This record gives sequence, C-alpha cells and structure tokens, in this order.
Amino acid sequence: MRRALRLTVLASVSMVLVAMLVPMAVLVRGYGNEDQLLRAALEVQATETAVSGQDKGAVAVYLDRINDHTGTRTTVLYPDGTGIGPDPGEDGLVRQARTTGQARVDDVPAGAQILFPVAQGGNSALPAETAVIRVIVPEPALSTHFLKPWLVLVLLGLVLLGGSLLLAERLGRSFVGPLRSLASWAQHLGTRRTLGPAPADGPVEVRELAAALTRLVDRIEVLLAREREAVSDLSHRLRTPMTALRLRVEALPDDDDRDRLGTDLDHLQATVDEIVREARRSEREGISPRADGLAVVVERVRFWSPLAEDQGRPFVVRVRDDTATPVRASVEDLNALVDVLLDNVFSHTPDGTAVEIDVERTDEGGVRLVVADHGPGLPTVPERIADRGASASGSTGLGLAIARRTAEESGGRLVLGGTPGGGARIDVVLGPA
Repeated sequence: MRRALRLTVLASVSMVLVAMLVPMAVLVRGYGNEDQLLRAALEVQATETAVSGQDKGAVAVYLDRINDHTGTRTTVLYPDGTGIGPDPGEDGLVRQARTTGQARVDDVPAGAQILFPVAQGGNSALPAETAVIRVIVPEPALSTHFLKPWLVLVLLGLVLLGGSLLLAERLGRSFVGPLRSLASWAQHLGTRRTLGPAPADGPVEVRELAAALTRLVDRIEVLLAREREAVSDLSHRLRTPMTALRLRVEALPDDDDRDRLGTDLDHLQATVDEIVREARRSEREGISPRADGLAVVVERVRFWSPLAEDQGRPFVVRVRDDTATPVRASVEDLNALVDVLLDNVFSHTPDGTAVEIDVERTDEGGVRLVVADHGPGLPTVPERIADRGASASGSTGLGLAIARRTAEESGGRLVLGGTPGGGARIDVVLGPA
C-alpha cells in the first residue's frame, strides 16, 4: 500500500512539476532574450554618440573595445559602402533602415539584430549621409545566462517532489501501521485463550474495521462456547445409556452373545469418544497446533516396543535425525496417529511378524514416518483403506481416516503401499509448523 501510494504521488507530482516548470523555463529564457536586447539597445545609444561625433579611426577603436567585452557583435555600416566591425556586409534590411531612417529589430539565424540609423550630417536624414549601426544579439547560451535560474527551478522541483514523497510516506504509515497491528492481532486468533479487543488506532475506516472484527470474534466465541456445552451435554447423555447397556450385556447368559455385543459396544464407545475428542479439538489445540513432531513420534513408537517384545516381533526403529522439528499437529494427534498405524500392524499380522519403522526429518522441515511390516499385506485396495467408514476386517474404518486427516491437516500426506516381500507399507509425511 505504501509503495502504491508513493508511486501515485510520484507520478502526480511529476506531472504537475513538468506542467509548471517547463513554462517557467521558457519564460526565463524569454526574459533572458529581452535582457540581452535591452543591453544591446543601451550599447546602440552609446555607439550612436561615437559614430556621430568622431572619425572612423576612433569608431574602430571604440568598436574593438566593446566587442571584446560584451556578448554582442556591433558593426557600423557607412553610406559609402565601408563597414567597421565583425559583420561589414550590407543587406536589404540595412538599406531599408538607411532609407526610412527608422530603427528596427529582426530575427536572424544567429539570434536577433538591431539596426539603428545615425545621421552624420547634423539634422540631415538623407540616406547618403546616414550610417547604420548593426548589433547582432546571439541567443543566450545555457552556461552563461540560464544555468543559474534553471538550476533554481530544478532544485525547487526536487524539493517539492521530496516533500510530496515524505508526506505520502507519513500518510502511508498512518494507514499501514494500524493495519499491520490489526493483521497481527487477527493472526493470533485461536492461538491464545484471551486476546482482548482489536487495536483501534489509525483512520476512521481502520477503527471501524477493528470494531467489526471485535464484534465478529465475540460472536464466534459465543458460538464456540455453545458448541462446547452441547458436546459436553451429548457426552453425558450418551455415557449413561451406554453404561446401562453394558451392564445388560454383561448379564447375558450366553458367552458368545456377550462377547459379540461387548465388542460392538466397545467399538461404539470408541466412536463416541473420537467424536467428542474431535469436537473439542478447537478448544484443546487452538487454530494452529504445534508440536515437536520428531520427538513425539519417536517416543510414541518406542512406547510400543514392550508389546512387540511380548509378541516376539522383531521391532526395528531407525531414527535418522534428532533435531527438534516442529510440525503443524498436536501431541495428542501425533500419538493417535502412531497408535493407529502400529495397532493395525499388531492387530492384522501374526505374532512374530517383523516391523520396521523409519523416522526422519524432511527437506521441507517436516517429519516422515514409514511403518512397514512383513505380514500378508493390505487386505483391500490401498486407495480405499484410509477412506472414512471403509473397512475390510469388521472395524469402524475411522483409524486410517483419522491418520490421513492428521497428515493432510498438517500440510503433509499419507500414502499406502506394499513392501517387496508382500507386506504393508504406510508412508506418512507431516508438514512443518
């Protein structure tokens, strides 16, 4: 915004300065020409006195002196055809001035010339007794006459341009500063429990925006509070009948029915717990969760090593880096992701099946977790296993769907595949925080 404002002011002020300074420069040049002509007219009056009262020798000495010290060229043209000075030749304009006896100013290629007839016979104005003084006034050069005023004009333009840019910069800051404060406040929404009202500084429009955002945040907080209350109420409402149902299941006389219904009830309980946990995610984590992905994943993987030892499974964990690596996921979600992947291996492969786990830091700053086993492989089409609700073994199908969502919400991905030996391979990439 500040850059656009500076460019706009620069373009506008530049056009105004060009429209103002160019005519002023032309006017200064015109004043310079008029000043040159005025000086030349004074020289003509002085030369007239020398021509009318002295001989040609004295006139020649006088002309040599004034032509050496002035910027003009003065020549005296006598009626007998002789001339004293740098431009002795006559032309039609000189003869016309001698005949009419009137002074004149004409434009010539070198600038301007002044023709002034001088009567040498007293009061006689006969052409035969009239000499003509010709003064050539060249166009004034920049270095001699116009440099100083033009430099003053250029300096004035630069001062005006600099002042305009300074004013635009201050005006831009008066807008940008409050907007940046407001943007910083908005970026922290959801990361802090109490953030306070939006900063209301700057112009009226920015203050109105801050007030609108504050009202919006207040409404969102009210809606979230209502949602949390509804989730808590739902949890309590569901747990009571589920507890009663579990007591009735345990009272069944048939062992098979009791085990089957108990398993279904466990799945239902796990599903309800997952729904409640997901509903409370925003309260628990905020909008931007963050955790040391490498440390959390490695610690949770090693949590499963005692179970692997009990089942006689070769449990290989390779950690290729130990640098702290923040990822965009919560500790709870990372633990749940590792639990889902390893629970699938332990639940769907025979005891003694080897498990290999690789954990490393990616080039982008995230974490890569690869879980491979030497079991029978994935039970169905890999692309559909991680879809919500899809299952090939009687489960709810939420496990890998939750793992995939955790990976994708962190900015990463989950890829299902196989190993060269026919086992399953799950590749999870977690995006950097």
